[in-house]
Amino acid sequence: MSEKIRKIGVFTSGGDSPGMNAAVRSVVRTCAFHNIECVGIYQGYEGMMKGDFEILGPRSVKGIINKGGTILKSARSKEFRTKEGRQKAYDQLQKAEIDALVAIGGDGTFTGAMIFNQEFNFPVMGIPGTIDNDIFGTSHTLGFDTAQNTVVEAIDKIRDTASSHNRLFFIEVMGRDVGHIALNVGIAGGAEEILIPEEDLGLDRLVESLNKSRTSGKSSSIVVVAEGDKIGKNIFELKEYVDENMEGYDVRVSVLGHMQRGGAPSCFDRVLASRMGVKAVESILEGKTNFMVGLLNNVMQLTPLDQAIKGKSKINLELLRVSDIMST
Repeated sequence: MSEKIRKIGVFTSGGDSPGMNAAVRSVVRTCAFHNIECVGIYQGYEGMMKGDFEILGPRSVKGIINKGGTILKSARSKEFRTKEGRQKAYDQLQKAEIDALVAIGGDGTFTGAMIFNQEFNFPVMGIPGTIDNDIFGTSHTLGFDTAQNTVVEAIDKIRDTASSHNRLFFIEVMGRDVGHIALNVGIAGGAEEILIPEEDLGLDRLVESLNKSRTSGKSSSIVVVAEGDKIGKNIFELKEYVDENMEGYDVRVSVLGHMQRGGAPSCFDRVLASRMGVKAVESILEGKTNFMVGLLNNVMQLTPLDQAIKGKSKINLELLRVSDIMST
């Protein structure tokens, strides 16, 4: 165990995701278990530069494992992207006698942590918190499972009204660069088509598929669209195209938006957050730095931050095939 680490700072940054609070709780209590101090850093890198710190003990984090969002708040910081801003943050950490950092967030958060480590040789460890599941080095990011459950519940409710009125619903879900949410919830929600950034279905094929569904006897349809889908510039253009090229469907659009980020984390995300927090703190105490903790084959493993940032999480091709079969 490292003799140099006496105080660890923890912060959340970027977009919030269910499970972040559970991860903060885990970091705090793991620190307490190993008899070292834990400092909560508010407002991410912005708060780090301002010295917005608070000592957190085991009782400080009671009752938050079931809370969505983040008690430490989150903010994006332009100033931290400058060397002067990072120097401010370093000075504040030195003043507070903080020896290492646990950063909970996504690509942007990890990029800042990696640069900070390179410039000041400051120990950092990342925990992946983003509903998009777009981080390399982990099968699941914090919040992904919860977001999927939230979306499936919404799709089930939308299907009720779609069936009642013989409507076609385009449902947009988050996923600017990857289609993990769309692909999984599309299968779970019984969607007729799933549009994701990784696969360009094409407008003509989309119409052909919907016509085939109607011919087979389906009176209503659900199409799940990832926000980064390549077919149309946006989901409303898809609606217009289908309106113009298909008869007999009453087309509606539902954009689920930020509701996908909120809500109490699922059991899976609470357990994952707890495991990641323990692994992050204990890895720092073992002298490791500049890594991200992740779940691979149900085992907590470390991935270098630069690989986590540069790598790309891949769509499960088997799920694409399952989706095609299920839409029959």
